[in-house]
Amino acid sequence: MALRIALQDVESNQIHSIGHDAETSTLAIRFTSRKGGVVGPGSLYHYANFTADDFAAFQAAESKGKHFGAHIKDQVAKYPFTKVDEAALAA
Repeated sequence: MALRIALQDVESNQIHSIGHDAETSTLAIRFTSRKGGVVGPGSLYHYANFTADDFAAFQAAESKGKHFGAHIKDQVAKYPFTKVDEAALAA
């Protein structure tokens, strides 16, 4: 069963919002969608093994998108991720 993690909107072209569950060390990222010229919330992903310190660094980053690209995106072995089935969360 997927976790429900509270998200906070961030200033970013790529990332709509982020959240963290310290108990399970899970990072939640909702990416920005640009479908049909409309900008809004897109897909939600959870990244495992993400510590509170990792999250603090992400929150403090001047550019969330650059931080994601440099420290999270290509670190699949360190931070395995799953796309969240939001229909299952709503059930």
